[in-house]
Amino acid sequence: MTQPKVGLITFGDHRAHEWEHVFKKMTEPRHAEAVVFFEGLPIELAADANVARTKEQIDSQVDALKAAGVEVLVAHTPCWTSPNLVVRGIQRLNLPTVLLGNKHPGTHSTVGLLGAGGTLSQIGYPHLRLRQDFDAALAEKVMPFFMATATKSRLQGKMFGLFGGRSLGIDTGTFDPMQWKKLFGVDTEHIDQLEIIRRAELVPEADTEKMMTWLTRSVGKVAYNDDKFTPEKLAFQVRCYLATKEIIGEMGLDFVAIKCMPDLTTHFVPQCISAALLPSPYDANGRRDPIMMACEADGDAALTMEILKEISGGLPVLFMDVSYIDDDRGTFYFPNCGAFCSWYSARSDDPAENMKQIELRPANRPGGGAITYFTTAPGEMTLARLFRVDGRYVMGIIHGETVNISDEERDNFVAARGSHQLPTAFLNLDVDVEKLISNFGSNHVMGVAGDRVEELLHFCALMDIEPQFYN
Repeated sequence: MTQPKVGLITFGDHRAHEWEHVFKKMTEPRHAEAVVFFEGLPIELAADANVARTKEQIDSQVDALKAAGVEVLVAHTPCWTSPNLVVRGIQRLNLPTVLLGNKHPGTHSTVGLLGAGGTLSQIGYPHLRLRQDFDAALAEKVMPFFMATATKSRLQGKMFGLFGGRSLGIDTGTFDPMQWKKLFGVDTEHIDQLEIIRRAELVPEADTEKMMTWLTRSVGKVAYNDDKFTPEKLAFQVRCYLATKEIIGEMGLDFVAIKCMPDLTTHFVPQCISAALLPSPYDANGRRDPIMMACEADGDAALTMEILKEISGGLPVLFMDVSYIDDDRGTFYFPNCGAFCSWYSARSDDPAENMKQIELRPANRPGGGAITYFTTAPGEMTLARLFRVDGRYVMGIIHGETVNISDEERDNFVAARGSHQLPTAFLNLDVDVEKLISNFGSNHVMGVAGDRVEELLHFCALMDIEPQFYN
């Protein structure tokens, strides 16, 4: 799990008499308590041992936090302190800020908290105000904000790799690179997807054999046929995966989207092995950080995946089609055209547990090759999707869970779908279906394990993006 970098400054009264005779004995112990509390959270904490009372002390602590590379500030006002000095430190650091006070009747903390908070509101400075003691409730309130601010910070300077152009006429997969650069700080590299094919031919045989051996031994079943899903076709898909990884490394790409359909699926092979393994935290070479990949050149999907990865501390993310809704049972069927992130087959920290749930089945495309077939394991999930309404970004957010369906439901689904079976997530979502159909801005949706709604709400506020719900 990647941890947010948090800076802490405790502000004290600058008046010598009041400090020595009233506030010192209340402020300094609370500063020490704050350091211990925040060191116990899953964050990287930077904090001075002393309370900052003067302009010089505030500036010095702020400069030290800048040097430490913190991504968010906790401005701690355990007792009364001049609001202008608190705001001085906040503006000098220029990061999203938590203003933290306490509930003790004798500290005058709330007075200082509201004085500084009121100033920040008047100047339009984003901040979160909390009047809370050091307890579990405080951790529940600050961690989503920390994760959101870290996500905003870490998007700056990321490089997106777009292989190919618009796929299958899906307009919602297109995006404006300059809008991304302005709003998110993300740059874009455009790469012809035939570069994957060219580079695949150059992958060393030993590397291909190593990945093939691991893949075919790890999955639950490999359903070769005598037609278009052969060992040679699978080996070429593996070569494409290795070539894509190589391009990502050489070009310094942080996340990617690949057109794939219909060019590669018709004339070469689908990129389903890449779509299954890149967003997963492992392959034949062991554990690694997940690399987000969206299918069908969907740029906003890829960016949403990267946001969900960062906001969850580095978890894998699912890319899905909003495909079918069983209105009678309230079950949502979200497949993909041939691949899911393999981690979601069992949600296990053991790669072997995930991989053995997967079947490699023949792709229903002219080029042949394999799809990665499985049903996602049950568990809590947050769905999200960036899309634009009249040019302005909105984020659709849905909380739910992936579930197992009955044998009867599955048989009915298979009969209705026919031979075109795909990896699928079955979900229970508390949504108004008509509202979802009327307002959701894409045929693709992304999902990450757990409840990340609060984190996404903070992120949207920080980015001035409207969150959209469908309850």
